Amino acid sequence: MKVLIDNGHGENTQGKRSPDGKFREYLYARQIAKRIVDDLIRRGYDAERIVTEEEDIPLSERVRRINTICDKLGASNVILISIHNNAAGNGGQWMSARGWSAYTTKGKNRSDELATMLYVEAVNNFSGQTIRKDTSDGDPDWEENFYIIRKSLCPAVLTENFFMDNKRDVEYLNSEEGKQAIVDTHVEAIIKYIKSNE
Repeated sequence: MKVLIDNGHGENTQGKRSPDGKFREYLYARQIAKRIVDDLIRRGYDAERIVTEEEDIPLSERVRRINTICDKLGASNVILISIHNNAAGNGGQWMSARGWSAYTTKGKNRSDELATMLYVEAVNNFSGQTIRKDTSDGDPDWEENFYIIRKSLCPAVLTENFFMDNKRDVEYLNSEEGKQAIVDTHVEAIIKYIKSNE
C-alpha cells in the first residue's frame, strides 16, 4: 500500500502561526511529515510526501498529485494523511482551546477506519494531553468537507496536531516528546491500517 503524507500550507501562507510568531505551521507540518515518511520507509513501507516545496501548493494541485497516484495504483491501494496544527482564534492572541483531533468527510467510508486507528494510537501516545472527539455518529473523528480529503480518491484523514495558539500546546508541540508522540501516533496507526487491509 502506498502512503501519502501531506504537510499543510506553505511559508507564504498568511497567518498559520502562533500569536508570538515563533511557531509556524508550515514548517512544523513539514518536519513532522518528513519524520513520519522517514520512519515508515525505515520500516519497509512505501511512503512519500506529496508536497516537498516550501511555498504553499494549491489544494487543487495537491489533489491532482494524490489522484494521479490513485489512478496508477488503484485508490484502495493508497492512503492519505494531511498534517496540520489547529487554531481557535485569528492568530492575534493566545486562546484556551487545546488538543489533538482527526477529520474525515461526512458519511461512513474507509477513511473512518484509518481515523479510528489514529485515535487509538493518540490515546496510547498523548499521555496527559487533550484528545478532542466527536462520537455523535458512533466513531471518534470529526467530519468536515475539507477539500483535500473530500476530493482525494483514496481513504484520507486530516489531523489537527494540537493548537498553535495555546501556550501549553505549543510547548508540547516544540518538545521532542511531543514531536515523537505525534510521529508515533501516525506511523503506528498507518501500519495497523495497512496490516488490517492486506
